[in-house]
Amino acid sequence: MKTGLAVLALVLVPTLAAAVPFGNWKEQRFSLFSSNDWSQSARGVQVRSQSAVSLIWTRVPPAQGQATRASWDWRVSQSVPATDLTRKGGDDRDLSVYFVFMPQAVAEANRGASIRKLLGIKEARVLMYVWGGEHARGAVLPTPYLGARGRTVILRKAGTGAHRESVDLAADYQRAFGERKTTLVGLALSSDSDDTDSRVQAALSDLELN
Repeated sequence: MKTGLAVLALVLVPTLAAAVPFGNWKEQRFSLFSSNDWSQSARGVQVRSQSAVSLIWTRVPPAQGQATRASWDWRVSQSVPATDLTRKGGDDRDLSVYFVFMPQAVAEANRGASIRKLLGIKEARVLMYVWGGEHARGAVLPTPYLGARGRTVILRKAGTGAHRESVDLAADYQRAFGERKTTLVGLALSSDSDDTDSRVQAALSDLELN
């Protein structure tokens, strides 16, 4: 009986959220001539984007590869205008949080790959949670660059403010791709203001996986 109660207790106790540290995320530029200004601390990051685009990224430790939920705080104090995020060349956004997934065997074969290579792998799937655009909250949109590998999930329209988000990665993956979630291998954060020649000032902190 004691063994049974112990097992039941483990089942009932919720999985503790694991904080994702900042400070050492790597920047990936898309242009030789322009880049965002990223400032990282242990708990978060601030970004200034002026007619520019770039992202920062990190690998996810194998112990967190089966995470099914994520949460974070983010704020925007200066915003790009609202645009159609499905249109290439007009898809500026204040912030976008990328969750990069792929089958375990593919993940192991690409353990040391760069974010640019990971995003191009045929089996990769990318959920991008976005603050930006003119679309309704919860809308799932095709991305103009990743094709079948990526989907945009709208959380906030373009504009200023501060919010706490909590997302169900497993449910959103199923909704976006019509299949069960694979292994989470990478995280990225981007800000994009080059198409509209505008400016962004924003921040994200307290990112957790569970």
